[in-house]
Amino acid sequence: MSKLKSTLGIVAIAFITLTAMSCKDNKNEQNNADGNHSEMSADEDHSKMNHDNSDEHHDGDKKEMAMSGDGNSQAVLKDYFNLKNALVADDNAKAKELGAILATSLGKLDISKYTDAQQSDLKDIVEDAVEHAEHIAESDIAHQREHFKILSKDVTDMVAITGTEMKIYEQFCPMYDNNKGGAWLSMNEEIRNPYFGDKMLKCGKVQREIN
Repeated sequence: MSKLKSTLGIVAIAFITLTAMSCKDNKNEQNNADGNHSEMSADEDHSKMNHDNSDEHHDGDKKEMAMSGDGNSQAVLKDYFNLKNALVADDNAKAKELGAILATSLGKLDISKYTDAQQSDLKDIVEDAVEHAEHIAESDIAHQREHFKILSKDVTDMVAITGTEMKIYEQFCPMYDNNKGGAWLSMNEEIRNPYFGDKMLKCGKVQREIN
């Protein structure tokens, strides 16, 4: 009986170790990749999904057009993706700048075309999202990432009401926030982790496709 318990214990430990290492292994893989780690700029098109070791800077006008338009949800998404890219790149100063820009675009969101119930929900979402974007505009990168986790939920809730003109991906890192995990939205199926940046760039998985 003691041998059986010992064997089961060894198997359990091995399983946990393999699970924990799955994301960490991505760090070693990334050391062989090109030095430019930021996911695609939201102002660029991203039709190619194969990247020949250069991060996503291949697209042209298609998604730029889809993301344009001051005062609509696509403009908010554009600024959100740019902010995410700054966190992927571990760029605290750029994230501050983009946090302020996102707060402004959120404040300009036109909700007049939605139902009364949707407008009420959007007001609450925008109010909370603006607060977190403003905190990002004045925080160190660790706190920026804490606020980005909640901001990402707000933007996801916004998209559930407003919809999106292109396919986007909800992605999730299980190791962020003391293994509580953190989700974010991306225009690209390929993982570029905004919570760990270069430390664990590819840690995460796609949870679902939106639109």
